[in-house]
Amino acid sequence: SMDLDAKKLLEVIAVHHAQEKPLTVTDAMGLKSIASPATILRKLDQLREFGMIDMVFEGKNRRTKYLVPTQAAHDYFDSVGKAMTEALTQH
Repeated sequence: SMDLDAKKLLEVIAVHHAQEKPLTVTDAMGLKSIASPATILRKLDQLREFGMIDMVFEGKNRRTKYLVPTQAAHDYFDSVGKAMTEALTQH
């Protein structure tokens, strides 16, 4: 399962992607409010292994990898949203 740092990182990746400003790997490594660059790199690997993100190239630039949430990430956020809605309606 994903730990808190991986979840935070996934949220940031998803928000940037939804705003049509996808993060690069380099951008993500600069998110010091989440973790150190080395930890972020490990979390990116974990998110890829879990099938939550893809690293893609855009256009002819083969040096810059952009972080894109997968369908599994969208499904994860849907389930979290439903759980939060259920929790709120029970109180």
